[in-house]
Amino acid sequence: MTGVKTANMPGARRLRLGLVLFSALLLVIAGRLVWVQVIEGPAIAAEGLKKRTTTQALPATRGEILDANGIVLARSILNYEIVADPSISTKADSFDIHQPDNSVRHVTAEEGIAELSGILGMEAAKVKAALTGPGRFAYVARSIAPEVEERVMNLGFPGISSQAVQNRVYPLGAVGGNVVGYVNDQMHGTGGAEQTLDDELTGTPGSRRFEMGADGVLIPQAPIDLSKPSDGKNVRLTIDSNLQFQAQNAISASVAQLHAEWGSLIVVESKTGKIRAMADTNPMDPNNPGASKPEDRGIRSITAALEPGSTEKAVTAAGALEQNKVQPLTQMVVPPVLSIDGQGIHDSFDHGTLHMTFAGVLGYSLNTGSVMAGSELTRQERYDWLTKFGVGRQTGIQLPGESGGILATPDKWDGRQQYTVLFGQGVAQTPLQTTMIYQAIANGGVRLKPRIVEPATAADGKSAPQADPGTRVVSPETDQKLKDILESVVTAGEVQDVKVPGYRVGGKTGTAETAATDGSGLHGYTASFVGMAPMEDPKYVALVLVQHPQGNIYGISQAPVFNSVMAATLNAYNVAPSTTAPVKLAQKY
Repeated sequence: MTGVKTANMPGARRLRLGLVLFSALLLVIAGRLVWVQVIEGPAIAAEGLKKRTTTQALPATRGEILDANGIVLARSILNYEIVADPSISTKADSFDIHQPDNSVRHVTAEEGIAELSGILGMEAAKVKAALTGPGRFAYVARSIAPEVEERVMNLGFPGISSQAVQNRVYPLGAVGGNVVGYVNDQMHGTGGAEQTLDDELTGTPGSRRFEMGADGVLIPQAPIDLSKPSDGKNVRLTIDSNLQFQAQNAISASVAQLHAEWGSLIVVESKTGKIRAMADTNPMDPNNPGASKPEDRGIRSITAALEPGSTEKAVTAAGALEQNKVQPLTQMVVPPVLSIDGQGIHDSFDHGTLHMTFAGVLGYSLNTGSVMAGSELTRQERYDWLTKFGVGRQTGIQLPGESGGILATPDKWDGRQQYTVLFGQGVAQTPLQTTMIYQAIANGGVRLKPRIVEPATAADGKSAPQADPGTRVVSPETDQKLKDILESVVTAGEVQDVKVPGYRVGGKTGTAETAATDGSGLHGYTASFVGMAPMEDPKYVALVLVQHPQGNIYGISQAPVFNSVMAATLNAYNVAPSTTAPVKLAQKY
């Protein structure tokens, strides 16, 4: 058997062996220290820091939505809830409070409670009850302002933390509610401008990172890493909330009086395309969207595609005038029923042979005469004129859910549709699309993109220039003839009850049969009027539309609603009264 027998070794050899073993032990210890401190050390320290580090999200406040006059339509209120873990907060008899100058002050729990109560503006007994209650969670205070929350967190009380709560409020409620929209639980836009402008309204969240011991107390002298949130931008809509309020009341009263299903009223500034009012009946209150039916949460003014009826005759007139097929006073012999290509075209009332001017054809809304003039255009030309005025295309307004309407290409038109499109049947468009047809006429023949958002204001206080220069649809000369015809509709034609005291007014009625949703045939009517004022230089266009009114459809007039809203608009924007005589073209010869 071999081995080391120290008992028989000489002293020197035993000493050398001991030194060797001791040196080996030192090497092992040193190696372990190197491993722990150099190799494992940073990882262990990082893991410890990770366990001690708490990251708190700091939400960004969502931007405000304002009306054209700076009135708040939507605002976010950012508050905090102060919460505690009583199992931690009741353990500490004393703790350190970090001062703004980085010094540390040691206080007893009672002193800390008194200081916390003072910051929160609460009775010390109520704060102590929350901190010493059962369980692992307790509310200490709610609806705390951000600056107060910051002081609470800097206090460093054991077991205390905060939770951000952001509430979206709509001070005007249902006034413009469908246009404004609302937010979901994640504070993102759902419907209206809240949805389409979500990126601008939503800010960038921040964070606050700090080290906390196992006892729930902030570690003294440990750095606090603060990344402040960047709040969302405020946006200003073109909507005038005062005018919007009047429009909503006016269209709601009309729908109630006529026992209609719903109605829409739009006011647009003709020179800019700015929407000053867009009112649908049954308006949604964004503070409580769930109280409205799903079909009432959208914006029917841009989503409902309907046959426009006779308001479309202005497009037919524009094409016929521009291509020199007719003139306003062209004399026309209009039969009781127009037979053309095997189709019988009827008017809304029975009549014998009429001797009308072309102005009179529109003044008395004759389908027969409109087809006589419009049939001078080829199928493709009829289609082109509709598309030039924006029919069959989305307007591009910054609101969600817009319909482009329905306009089949001329090769898809049957023998009858090729003529019915001339008086607004066999084609579907939204109330806004119809409004923008008349915006182009009011604007000297230049069609603009409708605007719901005011341009951004630069640092120098000036607004950004209008991005849309517009598209010329008809020549200024043709446009003036068309405006004269539309004014004559009011001064000499079928709607002489359209009056705005002090102002020259022009416009056109529209009546269209609607199809039942189950495909069972025709089901009620859509009745509308769209007009402009003052006719010497139209500043505003307004459309009034009601869906499925009850009673004698031809006895229904939208004049009272139009008159009141147009008068309110002209007064609100200080439009000078007319000083020139109204145009009154002969209707018959």
